Amino acid sequence: MGLFDNTTKFESSIKQIPYSQEAVYRNISDLNNLEKVRDRVPEDKVQDFSFTEDTVSLNVPPVGELKLRIIERDEPKCVKFETAQSPVPFNVWIQVLPVTETTSKMKVTVKAELNPFIKGMVSGPLQDGVEKIADALAMIPYE
Repeated sequence: MGLFDNTTKFESSIKQIPYSQEAVYRNISDLNNLEKVRDRVPEDKVQDFSFTEDTVSLNVPPVGELKLRIIERDEPKCVKFETAQSPVPFNVWIQVLPVTETTSKMKVTVKAELNPFIKGMVSGPLQDGVEKIADALAMIPYE
């Protein structure tokens, strides 16, 4: 790590999912499947929620407009996203690993370029956000 390396990594805890790795991957690799969870998105926390197969856009007060785009699909174990629009550029990895034929486990990782000043302000909320994303993903019906 160099003096000017400001990459900060935030990882969720590992979530157990009662669906196969393939079912989970199939759902997270096509963002049109977010339609299934639209009613679970808290409107007081997220506004202007929209998506296509490869992108998701939302407005998160007080953060602002966020747009994420899938940049890599590594079937059946990982989907990588990067920000297309965000106050702070970051990448997101959603990793899915098999446990049995009918269960899997998932971890969400965010890497962001944060200067020390910003890092002090956003580390807590970002870690909390990564955990909430993982919790939400763990509750999706992946049939």
